[in-house]
Amino acid sequence: MTASHHSPSHSAADCPVLCVTLNPALDLSIGLDSLTLGTVNRARSHHLEAAGKGINVARVLATLGHPVTLSGFLGADNQADFTVAFADRGLVDAFERVAGATRINVKLGEASGRVTDVNGTGMRVDEDALARLEARIDDWIDRQQAEGNLPRCAVVIAGSLPPGISHAQLAALVSRVRERHVACWLDTSGAALEAGLAVPPTAVKPNEQELALWAGEPLDSDAARERALRRLIDHGIEQALISAGPEGVLWASPGAAMLRARPPRMQVVSTVCAGDTLLAAMLHGVLCQPDASPEDRKRILRHATALSAEAVTHPGPGNPLATTLKTLQQHTSIETLASADVETAGEPRQ
Repeated sequence: MTASHHSPSHSAADCPVLCVTLNPALDLSIGLDSLTLGTVNRARSHHLEAAGKGINVARVLATLGHPVTLSGFLGADNQADFTVAFADRGLVDAFERVAGATRINVKLGEASGRVTDVNGTGMRVDEDALARLEARIDDWIDRQQAEGNLPRCAVVIAGSLPPGISHAQLAALVSRVRERHVACWLDTSGAALEAGLAVPPTAVKPNEQELALWAGEPLDSDAARERALRRLIDHGIEQALISAGPEGVLWASPGAAMLRARPPRMQVVSTVCAGDTLLAAMLHGVLCQPDASPEDRKRILRHATALSAEAVTHPGPGNPLATTLKTLQQHTSIETLASADVETAGEPRQ
């Protein structure tokens, strides 16, 4: 499907993004035939990589052509793997260094596709370090304002919270960005998600399990997921997404028809970065086409869903340059759902 020319678009190079990862990790991925508890297991493969949700999002955005700055908290004791990875991918390093070592997350992947995660807790972050991070975020926004980028830039806050950072402090970070009239995309879970939603952020992308607590019901059907999305929009969210694995992705925005994308069935190697890839590709589409027509919206969602499907075929985030992406987009179905705020059938309010 070719891009519509109904609405103005921006180049990714003109749309800078700041990706904040409060609790990054070194991901140690171990491949096994099968995991047997209580015995010695022999690995078929292992791979150590600088990771964390915001870093995964940043990698995809950088490949799509965005100028990306990274921030959050990094342990001073084991930063080398991170700094090398950032330099290799052209990511600007604005991480705040704190005492200690960044956590290691172990991901045990079996031939069946089952993945067992053992996640570290992260370094304790004190008030002084948080104040320095807030100053870094302010500086980045000041620079975007000075360069005339404010309508075309965004801040992503993604992942879990390290010890020492409260849910209220996360919500305050979201408020800090929103008060400067900068889009804030939030991707976290549990009580942190609930606290952030109260602000609210510009956009959220929970999966159905992560949003169920806030929604007050299991989101195990299309109808329940649609109800939750409408509540998010009523709550002031501008871009509301729910990812439900093989069941696909639902996307809602004020004044536009709700869309559902269903990806092709994939041979799953790892689902670890699929959600981060989806968020990155959706943010890319929304930043580059802020006044998207209904056809543009379908194209944005198709591209993001297909790229997220590509991500499950290998460890790490999706590759926007993958040769399989065009075929995956062709096999990703997009459906327009009836929406409470659509004034006339099939025509979203503009």
